[in-house]
Amino acid sequence: MKRSNASMLQGSAVKSILLFALPIVFSSLLQFNYTLVDNIIVGRYVGKDALAAVGNVGSINSFIIGAALGLTSSFTIPVAHGFGAGDREKVSRYAGSSVSMAFLIGSIIVVTAHILSTPLLKLIGTPDEIIGLSSSYVNILYFGVPFQMLSNNFTAISRAVGESKKPLYFFTVSVCVNFILDLLFVKRFGWGVEGAAIATLISHLTACLLTGFYIFKINKDVELPLSSLKLKKKTVIEQLKLGIPVSLQFTITSIGTMCLQSAINSFGANVMAGLTAASRVENVTNISMSAIGVSTQTFVGQNYGAKNYKRITDSVRKMFFLELVISVVMSVMLVTVGPHLVSLFITVPNEEMLFASKRYLLAIAQCYSLVSILFILRNTLQGLGFTYANAIAGAGELVGRIIVSMILVRFFGFTVVCYAAPTAWLMADIPLAIIYLKKQKDFKKLSQSTETVK
Repeated sequence: MKRSNASMLQGSAVKSILLFALPIVFSSLLQFNYTLVDNIIVGRYVGKDALAAVGNVGSINSFIIGAALGLTSSFTIPVAHGFGAGDREKVSRYAGSSVSMAFLIGSIIVVTAHILSTPLLKLIGTPDEIIGLSSSYVNILYFGVPFQMLSNNFTAISRAVGESKKPLYFFTVSVCVNFILDLLFVKRFGWGVEGAAIATLISHLTACLLTGFYIFKINKDVELPLSSLKLKKKTVIEQLKLGIPVSLQFTITSIGTMCLQSAINSFGANVMAGLTAASRVENVTNISMSAIGVSTQTFVGQNYGAKNYKRITDSVRKMFFLELVISVVMSVMLVTVGPHLVSLFITVPNEEMLFASKRYLLAIAQCYSLVSILFILRNTLQGLGFTYANAIAGAGELVGRIIVSMILVRFFGFTVVCYAAPTAWLMADIPLAIIYLKKQKDFKKLSQSTETVK
């Protein structure tokens, strides 16, 4: 198999990962802008209740949409393995199956999400003054789930075969569509949170069409004839075995997030709005660490397929230390620049909002190294195909958030809420580190046996 993108398999590993990560950073920033633009425009042109309503649905979206995206994201792990091994048939078979599964699951999620959304909003204690806004916003968004899943799947296929630049171009177009339509629907037409949701829905459709056209018609490393889209029992079962643990990770951690959101809601709309704004700032600062994690997953997956075991262990160690350095830089930014960025989301911030946002950003900054460790270990193990580690890590995160939201918050109040995420990261890092160290020993043995054969 002739590969047009083979830099992950040779040359400087760190350089390859960083160059691959840069487009992912910008793509993630653009994808984040779907929510960011909604938050800024809704917060400025509708009001704080609308901002709180949009932020309130985050945990539910993670539970419903995140679980589905986690499931399908792992479907392309064998694509990276096949690409590394030079097996074109395997690349085509698993890529085609992942497309069909993404659309099928997305269609099921549309129905399920509309049934569960309002009961879940009530379950997390959404205040009466915003539950109608939250419900209206999220139920429109859910119609875009199949498009969102397909565009993410097409992007995952592209990255699995070593191409991270093209998705950046497509998401640039879709974000521009979202921004223009947000201004038109919310500011000009006065459609409120519903207008923001419709704009995001249309932008997801745009991204789906563009990324799909690239995968089917342009990318030379993936061949997707109509026959490859037919679901085959053996392939589907293998992909589900990889995807279900990752989906469980999203589901489990989202349950923990909903428990935490319930605790946050008890402090009122001002605190909710302040934490919503602060969490958006946090999301921006962890994009670089997340992108390196995703790039490491692709690197590990391709080299695992090529049986370059020593290259994997040597490179992951270097990326681990790089992530730690980046986490320190991002921590400084959270404390120094973060509070100023919060004002982008709130037109007339009050003292309670600002206090909540600053306290949250400080807590995250103090513990940011924990999430950098999480990104490297989780993505490395996922790239190897050991996705069961995701479910174990998700369980750790759930325990951490439940301890904070259901027990500690009763004794320490709002302050402890700010440390819920760091607690969850720590509880996830511990089992991931144990699993990776064991696999590292196995890889060293495989590396030695491979060298002996050579």
